[in-house]
Amino acid sequence: MPTSVDFLVAARWIVPVRPAGVILERHAIAVRDGRIADILPLEEARRRYPEAAVTELGEHVLFPGLVNAHTHAAMTLLRGLADDLPLMTWLKEHIWPAEGRWLGPDFVRDGTELAIAEMLRGGTTCFNDMYLFPDATARTASRLGMRACVGMVLFDFPTPWAADAAEYLRKGVEVRDAFRSDPLLSFTFGPHAPYTVSDDSFRKMLALANELEIRIHTHLHETAAEVEESVAQSGKRPFARFEELGLMSPDLMVAHMTQLTDEEIARSAEYGLSVLHCPESNLKLASGICPLPRLLQAGVNVALGTDGAASNNDLDMLGEMRTMALLAKGASGDATAVSAAHALEIATLGGARALGLDAEIGSLEPGKWADMVAVDLKAPATSPVYNPVSQLVYAAARDQVSHVWVAGRLKLDGGELRGIDADALMNKAAEWRRRILGASE
Repeated sequence: MPTSVDFLVAARWIVPVRPAGVILERHAIAVRDGRIADILPLEEARRRYPEAAVTELGEHVLFPGLVNAHTHAAMTLLRGLADDLPLMTWLKEHIWPAEGRWLGPDFVRDGTELAIAEMLRGGTTCFNDMYLFPDATARTASRLGMRACVGMVLFDFPTPWAADAAEYLRKGVEVRDAFRSDPLLSFTFGPHAPYTVSDDSFRKMLALANELEIRIHTHLHETAAEVEESVAQSGKRPFARFEELGLMSPDLMVAHMTQLTDEEIARSAEYGLSVLHCPESNLKLASGICPLPRLLQAGVNVALGTDGAASNNDLDMLGEMRTMALLAKGASGDATAVSAAHALEIATLGGARALGLDAEIGSLEPGKWADMVAVDLKAPATSPVYNPVSQLVYAAARDQVSHVWVAGRLKLDGGELRGIDADALMNKAAEWRRRILGASE
């Protein structure tokens, strides 16, 4: 057994997520070559690895990096542009026109960099993205050392990225081929939604996905209007249409799922698909409430996402965890519907499972990448600490995130970003605001 490691991180509490319910006190994590080499009591770690540098945190809880399982990162630049509107009004009258005017590689680069800075400061170490110009998203995540699953987006209508379905698919595969050797990046096909992609395009994409062994990430049953329109046009709910197309499988990730029958929930479990739950965006757009407790009871894997900052309006996964747990309790009338520990698992390991990365991230276990987050619980809002997981989910705020590592690389140190100039980012965001508002005045 090797007796040297690159460094140790010690904390008052370590929550590995797996095994479930375990809370380790005064332990350390040993990191070698970006991966977790060992987890053991601090004093034993000092004896076993005497040459290793030690980051010894105080009243902190150390846990796996949060996985934002559904977002549109570059839409940070549209944050607050059109608020307090229903989904289709928001999309058709405000967001799509703004994107048609301004979307390009520079917009996606700057918006994604702003999103990554926000996510890292909030404890997110991996995000599952769906947006145009995925090459700019991949390049930005790679440059900043952020783990990302990049969606090869697909529509049936022209956008600044592609003219038709064939071009979307071709350019998406080219992006995947260009970045496939980057260990921080993975890829999915990202057909936008049932109402923007035809059956023929879905079939062509599915054939490619099966050939390349790539997962699929889409929106499904986001609103009652979506389901009603589908039934009026085809006589089928979108869920049934996906079944007929052969899309339902463990490789499918579906965002939102606010409109589900009991039979559809049971079928989701049978297919082994993953539901990407976005409670705050759904609440803000009045899209509906995902039946989380029933999905969990049926055995469906659920992951947590923020959606884009244009509809949330933040990328705060700690806040999203709290909303998820409280909404599940309130909507079901069951205070035990989602415990704090289960909420943390959904926000970490649930996301990793959805992305097919649970052998690599999502829990703190030897052999996995050292994607880790430390939150300082020594604050008035989180004192006293009876249970660190409860404090993390129900009381902690993202400004208490002190340290973040991605693949063993320190990205947030004492609350300060490493390798990202936050002031420059905010100046860029202000410049985009001036350009966008100037064009509309």
